[in-house]
Amino acid sequence: MKQQTNNEVTEIDLVEVFWLLWKNIWTLIMCGIIGALVAFSGVKLLVQPMYKATSMIYVLSKSTSLSSYLDIQLGQQLTVDFKTLAESRTVVETVINDLQLDTDYETMTKQITVENPTGTQILKLSSQNSDPTLAKEIANAWADATAERIATVMSTSRPNTVDVAVTPKTPYNTNLLRNTLIGGLLGLVIAAAVIIIRDLMDDTIVSEEDVTKYLGLTTLASIPVNEKERTKRKHRR
Repeated sequence: MKQQTNNEVTEIDLVEVFWLLWKNIWTLIMCGIIGALVAFSGVKLLVQPMYKATSMIYVLSKSTSLSSYLDIQLGQQLTVDFKTLAESRTVVETVINDLQLDTDYETMTKQITVENPTGTQILKLSSQNSDPTLAKEIANAWADATAERIATVMSTSRPNTVDVAVTPKTPYNTNLLRNTLIGGLLGLVIAAAVIIIRDLMDDTIVSEEDVTKYLGLTTLASIPVNEKERTKRKHRR
């Protein structure tokens, strides 16, 4: 570190920063390990794994008129209507009754999402649940109920299924490896910041080089001290 006391400006010598951190490499490593362990434990103990399954239906059927098709091309208004139907109480409660779920409409709507990919007439119906098998069953039952409701309300044939949901193998809301690495990196950064700040705030002069560096003076003589005391002073930096 270089400090110019006359201008009250602190300049950072990157080479000295490197050697400062290198001298404390084991402290940095330990802090990194601790940060990684904390992140790993936090994800394992505090975050409930949630699984997401998605089914897709094609909202245009064989009996869809050209006029309806042009409406979709211009503003995809029909697709917006179909999304509203998919989220309706009738459809959601049909899913709850078919699967005999112990839940209600308000709770269920927080666990399902419907999307319309831009430029398509496809609805993606997704279900999130802590049970991967149940997430799949809800997504497929929801797609069937939505298709039936669209056919009934729009007086058209039943929309076709594009893709059925499968049982998800990994949770979508937790990534142990990523979170552990982030925790380790944060531990390193925090430890490095503390070490650098402590060094910047320590203006103790312990050697002839410090006199020249900090005060701009040349030493004429020095009084030797025992090696134990000298080592103790250096460690205070």
